[in-house]
Amino acid sequence: MRSGITDLGEKMKHERLLLLFFSLGFFLVLFISITLFDMFYRQIEDLPALFSAARDPVVLTAIGVSIAATTCSTLIAFTFGVPLAYLLARKNFPGKSLVEGIIDIPMMIPHVVAGIALYGVLMRSGVIGAPFDMLGVTLVDAFSGIVLAMLFMSLPYLVDTAREGFRSVDERLENVSRSLGASPWQTFRRVSFPLAFSSIYNGCILAWARGISEFSAVLIVAYFPRSAPILIYERFTSYGLSSSRPIAILFVVICLVLFTLLRLPEWRRKR
Repeated sequence: MRSGITDLGEKMKHERLLLLFFSLGFFLVLFISITLFDMFYRQIEDLPALFSAARDPVVLTAIGVSIAATTCSTLIAFTFGVPLAYLLARKNFPGKSLVEGIIDIPMMIPHVVAGIALYGVLMRSGVIGAPFDMLGVTLVDAFSGIVLAMLFMSLPYLVDTAREGFRSVDERLENVSRSLGASPWQTFRRVSFPLAFSSIYNGCILAWARGISEFSAVLIVAYFPRSAPILIYERFTSYGLSSSRPIAILFVVICLVLFTLLRLPEWRRKR
C-alpha cells in the first residue's frame, strides 16, 4: 500500500515537472509564433504587393540563388564533413581537440568577421583566390563565393551532428562486421553510415537551413549575384518596410515549404 502511495507521489512530482517545462517552453514558442504571425497579418492589408513580389523576376532570381547556393554548400559539407565526423567520433589523435575547436569557430565568431576573413582569402590576391584566378575563376562577387561563404558558416552544424550520430553507433557492431570478412569501407557503408544516417540527415538539414539564412558573410564576399537576404536588406534600406516585407514573407513561405519537404522522410521513418 505504501509503495503504491509512493509511486503515486513520484508520478505527481513528475507531472508537475513536465508542466513546468511545458510552461517555460510555451513562452519561447509563443514568442516565435507572435513574431511571424504579426508579419503575415500586417501584409494581409497589402496582398497586391505580395503577389507582385511573387511575380518579380529579380525576387525570384534572388531566392533561386539562395536555394541553389545552400544546396551546393550542403553537398560539399556532406562530402567532406561526414568522413571528418567519423574520424572525430572513432579515433583519438594528437590535436583532436584543436581540430574540433577549429570546426566550431564559425559558430562562435560574428558573421561579419567571418565575411572579412573569407574575403581576404577569396579575393584575387588571396591564398585561395589567387590560384583560382589563374584558372580564370573568380570567387568574390560570384556564385561560387556565396557557396563558400555558406559552407564556412554551416559546416559545423553538419560535422557536429554527424559526429554524435557515429558516436551513438556501437563499435562492437563494426568489429563484428570486420570479423565476418567485411572491409573497413564495407563496414562503414553497410553498418556505420546506415545506423548514423538519421543524425547525418538532420545535420544536412541544419546546414542547409543555416546556409540559406546567411547574410553578413555573403554580403561581404559576394554582394552580386544577390541572394534573398541581401535583396531584402537592400529593399529595406532603400524603400522601407513596405517594400521589403512582401519579399521576406515570400522567402519565409518558400523556406518553410522546402524545410517541411526535407523533414518528411525523417518523420515517416519515425512513424
